[in-house]
Amino acid sequence: MDALAAAADAIKPLSEVKKGSKKQKHNDPKSQKKRTDATLHSITPRADLPRSMRPAATESKTHGPYAHIRDKKLKAKLHSQVAQASQAKALRQDATTWLAGEPGGKMQVETELERTWRTTQTEIVEAVGSDVATGRREWKWDLGPYRVRYSRNGRHMAVAGRRGHVITSEWHENKIHSEIQLRETVRDITFLQDHTMYAVAQKKYAFIYDQNGVELHRLKSIVEPTRLEFLPYHWLLASIGNAGYLKYLDTSTGTMVAEQRTKLGACNAMTQNIHNAVIYLGHQNGTVALHTPSTPTPLVRLQAHLGPITSLSVDPSSGGRYLATAGQDSRVKIWDCRNWKGCVREWTVRGGAPSEVEWSRRGCLGVIGGGSINIYAPPAVYAPAPHPNSTIPPSLYLNHPIPHRPLVSMRFCPFQDTIAIGHAHGISSIIVPGSGEANIDSFEDGVFENKKARQEREVRNLLDKLQPDMIMLDPEFIGRLAEPGYVPFTTPELPFRQKPRLDRLRDLGKADESPASDGEEVDNINMGDGDEQVGRPKEKEKMKMRGKGKSLKRYLRRKRKNVVDPSTVAIREKIAKMQAARKAEARQKAGLPEKQARLTALDRFKRNS
Repeated sequence: MDALAAAADAIKPLSEVKKGSKKQKHNDPKSQKKRTDATLHSITPRADLPRSMRPAATESKTHGPYAHIRDKKLKAKLHSQVAQASQAKALRQDATTWLAGEPGGKMQVETELERTWRTTQTEIVEAVGSDVATGRREWKWDLGPYRVRYSRNGRHMAVAGRRGHVITSEWHENKIHSEIQLRETVRDITFLQDHTMYAVAQKKYAFIYDQNGVELHRLKSIVEPTRLEFLPYHWLLASIGNAGYLKYLDTSTGTMVAEQRTKLGACNAMTQNIHNAVIYLGHQNGTVALHTPSTPTPLVRLQAHLGPITSLSVDPSSGGRYLATAGQDSRVKIWDCRNWKGCVREWTVRGGAPSEVEWSRRGCLGVIGGGSINIYAPPAVYAPAPHPNSTIPPSLYLNHPIPHRPLVSMRFCPFQDTIAIGHAHGISSIIVPGSGEANIDSFEDGVFENKKARQEREVRNLLDKLQPDMIMLDPEFIGRLAEPGYVPFTTPELPFRQKPRLDRLRDLGKADESPASDGEEVDNINMGDGDEQVGRPKEKEKMKMRGKGKSLKRYLRRKRKNVVDPSTVAIREKIAKMQAARKAEARQKAGLPEKQARLTALDRFKRNS
């Protein structure tokens, strides 16, 4: 900086050079101190160093907030803490100012007559870099229509065909992990905690496969699923099916956390709000319902359309504030999730009812209508219409026609300016400038992580798993202090005639509160695994046929099937030994010879004792 200022000071106007010899006679040190360089004065505010890199000014210990303290050791410690706090504050400000990346660049027009939606994919590929240009691809298969899903870091893609064709791959490197032919109807697919496991909604049940396509689990509790969503911070697999039951399955333990009946029939539209993990369902009668595992009834129920809802999506760029819905009435509506006082904007889609809507990480909205995909960029999507009852669509940002109908699915890549569209003959990936998130948080989504880092992240996320009861509309409610005069919610007491028999006897004072006798069945003893609730009446089990309702077998049925612990293994071994002894005793009573074990090829080397 000093060298630049000195060099700039050496260049003087010609008039000053001619008069310089006369001025040198009258130069004195005082005049040199007062003179300011105009060039240096103009450069300094624009080429200043960050505050964290400037030399810290040492605060005088005699003049400061702690000058009145006599203890020198305590005074020095307090002064050092203040200096460290100010330095940390300066570092945070510098990180916000200097380290934050630039926002994703969108297409800009040079004149008022130009339109961005007239730009074709060929022109975009020629203008962007080679790395971004790889996002324009075509995958052609014959077992469609296909549904597509990206992993959380955007590196891996899962594709599921309606007729049983399932593929998982690292799409950027053209590396296929697995390709399987299920030979039955497949309705949806989603990744679980990472790309090593994924769930498939098949014809009768939901199945979980590993990275190589090997079947890991068959989820018999999820019957005829139509849509799947995975909540990464809670490790919950949410599913909805033709029966209209919303189910939450904990993938870390294999237990069914909640099962809620919607009473609205089959559901084909489901999405999640990534900011509060609330599930949004779109039903056949045009209503949108918001569900959480802790409440059996919807938190919000909204009449969004006059016909069935085909798709819905929540904007991740606005903190889950805006919701986009598409229905069979050929309309797309934008809702404000903070007040639900009417839609912010709505418009009619030409060429048929919209089949899919999807938000990108930067707020771009994609709408599939007819045989093309339309992209709308913010803030035009949120802006209200010029007239109250107007159905004019917002200004179009990008348009791309696709001849392969029907178009059933689309997903934006989280950290790439690409979008994948699933249609009848495969997958089409196009480039949407400015749609992907430019600033990557490596603590949340490791785009460039290796195998060891992925394993460490999986263990850390499992340790930090949130409980299902923490899912609510306002995530900041947890940890907040109650307001003065707040009365907690209490469950209203049931009428006397609706209470269970034991509670009615207890109210009348006729209940037998004596401890259980020694001759009582083992079935009545609490051998639970911690899932039973205190004070809850025991459900009456259905009577099984003879030999199927023993106490040990009832205990095993209550145990979780996917969790193997030493007590369960010991009881199963005990039952196997008892069955073998019973069969041997029956053969002995019938006069049959003892059943000899089958000889193997290695028995010839066995020594005869």
